[in-house]
Amino acid sequence: MRSFMPIPSIRPVVPAILAAGVLIAGCATQSGSSADGGAATSGAGGASTVDVTIQEFSVNPSVDSAPAGEITFNVTNEGPEDIHEFVVIATDLDAGELPTDEDGAVDEEGEGMEVIDEIEDLPVGESEELSVDLEAGHYALICNIFDEEEAEAHYQMGMHTNFEVTD
Repeated sequence: MRSFMPIPSIRPVVPAILAAGVLIAGCATQSGSSADGGAATSGAGGASTVDVTIQEFSVNPSVDSAPAGEITFNVTNEGPEDIHEFVVIATDLDAGELPTDEDGAVDEEGEGMEVIDEIEDLPVGESEELSVDLEAGHYALICNIFDEEEAEAHYQMGMHTNFEVTD
């Protein structure tokens, strides 16, 4: 016959853990928002930093908006296999509705959009920062690599997201 040790109840611990989380969250200086509660962190002079993960096949900023001004995107390629790039585009178009060429890559000279800046060919496991001065408005964040060997347009595979810059 096996004997089991009773597991103590964790009910008294849960409120303490929740309270600690609220206190910690309340101590940070943040602006911007995301669906998962993340925020753009504010640095000196009101500049914002947004962490972005790019991977097969998504672009995932830590927040979906930031205040106008200097924004530094800290971009990390989590692969797991492909080189990616990170392009910031000013546009009124939805990120999934940008004009494309015959291969499915975004036509960076296309109507209704302006490429602001980009990080090209970021290897798997590496990070790079891109600082841009953005006015209030709508932006698309994309990877615009076309892999000829695999005939894959990363944009068409889902590597795009909307981003708002607020007043």
